[in-house]
Amino acid sequence: MKTRIISGLVMAPLLIVLYLGGWWLWAAALIIAAMGLQEFYKGWGDLDVHPSTTIGYIMTVLLFVTAIPLNVGEKGAVPQFYENMMVMCIWVFLAVAVGLIYGWKIDQRSPYDALATVTGLVYIPFFTYHMVLIDMTEYSLFIWIVIIAAFGSDICAYFTGYFLGKHKMAPVLSPKKTIEGAVGGLIGSSLLAWLFGYIFMREMATVCLVLGLVGGAAGMAGDLTASAFKRKMGIKDYGDLIPGHGGIMDRFDSVIFVAPVVYYAICFMTGILSI
Repeated sequence: MKTRIISGLVMAPLLIVLYLGGWWLWAAALIIAAMGLQEFYKGWGDLDVHPSTTIGYIMTVLLFVTAIPLNVGEKGAVPQFYENMMVMCIWVFLAVAVGLIYGWKIDQRSPYDALATVTGLVYIPFFTYHMVLIDMTEYSLFIWIVIIAAFGSDICAYFTGYFLGKHKMAPVLSPKKTIEGAVGGLIGSSLLAWLFGYIFMREMATVCLVLGLVGGAAGMAGDLTASAFKRKMGIKDYGDLIPGHGGIMDRFDSVIFVAPVVYYAICFMTGILSI
């Protein structure tokens, strides 16, 4: 517990990056994407699966470079949703195509090498990139909802499960997680998001509450997804960069799942998408 608290305080300066936004957030998201991808690819080693780190780095940088013409740091700079989606769809196509082409050398590589390359690209850089997109909308404050939903649900679930947890939620993936903890995490993330909305954008407080609930659920899904990969890889943590927390992916696995949820919620709210 002490180690986790100290490590959490060490990570506190990241809040400054959220406050500054713009190029600072762009750079931080790029670093998280690149380091997280490297950890994810490295984890496959014990299974004799070898995704291409070179392709991973090149495609990650290419994705984040596409944000530059959209005026990184200018709020409301992404009003043309469909044009932006076209760029992202082209990137996804290229990422999948290049990743699969990597598996052409069947005498040196297995199909799993190609599939792991593609999975890592879509799972980590693509999901993480949505943090940059959120920051460039008129609702850039919602970037805080991403962090509140992800970390808030995790912290509230931890303490609720610690004191009240009795029923295991996912005993194979994460033995310590309980149903009671999950419920407490969702309630906690909802209330924290609502409180943030009430203080900083009162007219959106109810929306923040809903996003806190949905985002909290997405964060838990992200955490369990990362755990599923770790179980198959046979590793406890993705890395040891952050004492008590593991690697980048161990800390941001939930964040990268929440970011797309919040971004597309913004798109629906602003009428860019129609149901």
